Amino acid sequence: MFIKIHKSYRTVVAVCDEELIGKKFEEGKAQLDVRESFYKDKKITESEAVKILKQQSYEDATFNIVGEKSTQAAIEAGITSEESIARINNIPFVLILV
Repeated sequence: MFIKIHKSYRTVVAVCDEELIGKKFEEGKAQLDVRESFYKDKKITESEAVKILKQQSYEDATFNIVGEKSTQAAIEAGITSEESIARINNIPFVLILV
């Protein structure tokens, strides 16, 4: 999976499964565009993702997470739950504003 941390007035942490980079998913009016420029920076393992997500949650970050492995890492990090995960074309994603 990939992670990219965007620094601005509030940190935005973008995490996605590697195989989804560059793809676009549509279902009805909903669209999920997994742009390389937004998500792809550092390649990490699931355990590294869990650690970073936990750490960033203490820093008042927001999160944009896409993919099976990435959303599971968010659940394991304790920043979201299965019930909060939405799907477009069966691709799980979650937006978290802490």
